[in-house]
Amino acid sequence: MKVLRLLRWYVREIGGAAEYERHCARARAQCPDRPVPTRRAYELERLRRREGRPPDRCC
Repeated sequence: MKVLRLLRWYVREIGGAAEYERHCARARAQCPDRPVPTRRAYELERLRRREGRPPDRCC
C-alpha cells in the first residue's frame, strides 16, 4: 500500500494535478468571492508566465 501511495503522489506531482489543487486552495483562501479558474485556464496562464520569462540557463 505504501508503494502505491508513493507512486500515486509521484504521478500527481509530475502531471501537475497536485499543483493545480494547491493553487485552487490558495485562491479560495485568499479571494473566496472570486471563481477558481478551470484547469485549462490555469495551465494556459502558467504557460504564458513561463514563456514570458527569460531562461535561467545559458543553453
